Amino acid sequence: MNKTERIKQGGSPIIGHNIRRLREQRHLRNMDMVAKLQLEGIPISTSTLSKIEQGACNPTTEQLIALQKILGCNYSDFFLPC
Repeated sequence: MNKTERIKQGGSPIIGHNIRRLREQRHLRNMDMVAKLQLEGIPISTSTLSKIEQGACNPTTEQLIALQKILGCNYSDFFLPC
């Protein structure tokens, strides 16, 4: 899998919903998450993370791998039904 490959959320932003859910469970704000992603070498802005959570932007596999590490979850957790 290519790290810059985008994972399409389509009409159902399940990935974004799960990222937001996991982030909120850990009491992290968007800006906290962005800072952690940037420390992992992932160039991302708070607006891009917001768009991913809303389903308006598709995350890359590289972003999901970094988010998995930051959130302490399994990769499959991003794809769980809402």
